Amino acid sequence: MLSRVADSLYWMSRYMERAENIARILDVNLQHVLDLPHREAAIIRKLWAPVLRSTGDETEFYKEYKEASSETVIDFLTLNENNHNSIVNCITFCRENARHVREQISDEMWEELNRFYLNLQGLTVKKILKQGADEFFKHIRSGSHLFQGITDATMTHGEGWDFIQVGKYIERADKTTRILDANEEVLQSPARNGDRATATLKLAAILRSCSAHSAYRRVYVAQIEERKVLEFILLNQQFPRSIRFCTHALDISLRKISGATEETYSNDAEKLTGRLHSELSYNGIDDIISHGVSATMDNIQLQLNNIGEAIYRKYMYFETPTTT
Repeated sequence: MLSRVADSLYWMSRYMERAENIARILDVNLQHVLDLPHREAAIIRKLWAPVLRSTGDETEFYKEYKEASSETVIDFLTLNENNHNSIVNCITFCRENARHVREQISDEMWEELNRFYLNLQGLTVKKILKQGADEFFKHIRSGSHLFQGITDATMTHGEGWDFIQVGKYIERADKTTRILDANEEVLQSPARNGDRATATLKLAAILRSCSAHSAYRRVYVAQIEERKVLEFILLNQQFPRSIRFCTHALDISLRKISGATEETYSNDAEKLTGRLHSELSYNGIDDIISHGVSATMDNIQLQLNNIGEAIYRKYMYFETPTTT
């Protein structure tokens, strides 16, 4: 497969996954804000700060806005054209990458992506809030699920499809680590009895930000607890948004592309992915808590960045021939 084709399929998938993750985080946090008994500006700013940290856009946000509020954060992360990671830009970049590889994807994928893109044109934050922000974010999540489902059902599961899986799972793992890192204060220390109700609401919001609330309750019937939330989102083998699940799926897809067996590796991307998956498989939750949530997430993010760079060097870097 040509480097430019692999690159476009990879980023098409990453941008779609990114749009869905941002929509889910915004929706969960907005509902959290609306449920507050008192909505003082200082409290609202404190609730939106972790959202900006989890998307990695906190510095850029404060270059354009003086304070974090429901309206300013939603505008920045949803519609702002100057924000590379806004939902509208993610869908636009996703469509542009798909256009570059139009011959590699199915007609159904292209039609759905075009429909998704056109539905986002002409929106303003006032329109979103007036019509119901929860419905808008649900539309983004459903659009992503529909596109991924159409991709699985209509595209040949060959090398191109594997690059799409690589993009999806590396993006998903990255966003999950950022969500956990941004909420270290909640996850690291168990709440006192008097703060238990507030802590439970925050932990439930973290689970919903990862689409993990229902799955968590099926595994842990008891009360939501910091340790169990961290263990589920980070280490569960079967939940498709846990970091361990994502690294395993990433490892499988990379080996399918190269043809390497499970016991070997043929390039740095496979080596680094296998190492990270092994760490997650053999480290227990006690090791992670003792090391620190933030330090662990920083380490995983660094390894994911190194994996991304190794993938790019192996499959997507191409030099333009020099002319003399």
